[in-house]
Amino acid sequence: MNKHIRPWHRLLALAIGSMVFAVFAPTVVQAADPPTLESLSKTTTQLQVSIDTTWVLLTGFLVFFMQTGFAMLEAGLIRQRGVVNALLENFIDAAVTILAWWAIGFGIAFGTSAGGFFGIDTFFLSQLPGADGSYPLGAPGSTAPINTYTLFFFQFAFAATASTITTGSMAGRTDFIGDLIYSAIMGAISYPIIVHWAWNANGWLAKLSYHDFAGSSVVHSVGGWTALVGAYLLGPRPGRPAWGTLPPAHNLGLATLGTMILWFGWYGFNPGSTLGTGNTGLIGLVTINTTIAAGAGALSAIIYQYIRTGKWDLVYCLNGSLAGLVAITAPCAYVAPWAAVLIGLTGGILVILGMDLIESLHIDDPVGAFAVHGMNGMMGTLCVGFLGQKELTLNKKAGLLLGGGFDLLGVQLLGIVSIVVFTVAFAFLMYGGLKAIGRLRVNPEADRIGIDAYEHGASVWPDVYAVEQFVEEEGKNRNKTPGVGAFESE
Repeated sequence: MNKHIRPWHRLLALAIGSMVFAVFAPTVVQAADPPTLESLSKTTTQLQVSIDTTWVLLTGFLVFFMQTGFAMLEAGLIRQRGVVNALLENFIDAAVTILAWWAIGFGIAFGTSAGGFFGIDTFFLSQLPGADGSYPLGAPGSTAPINTYTLFFFQFAFAATASTITTGSMAGRTDFIGDLIYSAIMGAISYPIIVHWAWNANGWLAKLSYHDFAGSSVVHSVGGWTALVGAYLLGPRPGRPAWGTLPPAHNLGLATLGTMILWFGWYGFNPGSTLGTGNTGLIGLVTINTTIAAGAGALSAIIYQYIRTGKWDLVYCLNGSLAGLVAITAPCAYVAPWAAVLIGLTGGILVILGMDLIESLHIDDPVGAFAVHGMNGMMGTLCVGFLGQKELTLNKKAGLLLGGGFDLLGVQLLGIVSIVVFTVAFAFLMYGGLKAIGRLRVNPEADRIGIDAYEHGASVWPDVYAVEQFVEEEGKNRNKTPGVGAFESE
């Protein structure tokens, strides 16, 4: 048998193939419908929805990853005796929130509006998918060009952030069952109500053209004020030093890692809130403003603290960057980059003054949650009314300092006051109820031996500092120095 195909065999095969193609090709071409403007438009729309969905999911994943940042930051800034408790609370908050958001929260936030105050349907995502098996876009209160499941997930990540903010302020002394309860309530009721006001298309603040692009007030002020009320009702941690002197951080490496993760996650928080990629210029502006404000906040905080103490303070630098990020979250789509610099610089100084204020009020806030999120959330929201660019705002009105008068600022101020009043009242009711049933403050025995040992029977460094060793040294220190506890040895 010949191993080589002769040249004339190849020519014959090509000739036969050409004849077959010549006979049948016209039929194949005629069978395909020619493209029309309608079909091209439909294909383009489907492609855009696919791209937008991918964008929102990826940025939602970044926002969810911020849970890791909060956990690392909190674990690094608090004392060793409460690190296991903090890690578990940060982790379990996401698990609790997703169920509360699915059952009730999403419906209250984005369901059909009842007078602009709360939603009345879409609970348990019961209306999805459609009767024909399709996946509808948006929600009754949202016109976002993405399917409802994608919108649900992205907004869940925000809800988880709001409840996680509170754990830092209340660290080291909150009953674990109480933490589960208040996380569920926030994810199901208090946070979604504010979302409905501001971000539901039919919410009463949204109809007034209230501006909060990604949540300075809706997420951060709600979390910050809820945290402050909780910390106030809980009372201080055991064995903390004199007021005005912050307890030293347990692990600055973890705190720095957590802050850098949060900064990274903010690129999901702010740019992702475009809910689509149609306006690439807007995504670029939001990203640049977010970065500039974070850098300005870090610099102003570290320089201001150096002027006060003569030391380059890492903790204040970290909180300064977070303050800038929180403050720019509302105005990031409505201000020019030069304004983002001013907002960040202001945030870095405001967070230090805020931490001093909370200490002077004898409220124990271990991570400065209220100063970072509560105060800068309000400041950033008001900055829209001062520095908003006419070309960028929703109602095409400029801020007060850019010649736009008080119209925009007035709506921002009304929104902030309304959100704070509701949040504080709700938080007092929620935490007051937990306190009444004995589920707010951890058992006094946990104050004595440490919440990790009491609630979890664990130590974050078991091979270095076992639970039994800590309990033994705690008893010795209390006998030597009544009322001080083992703070210096932690």
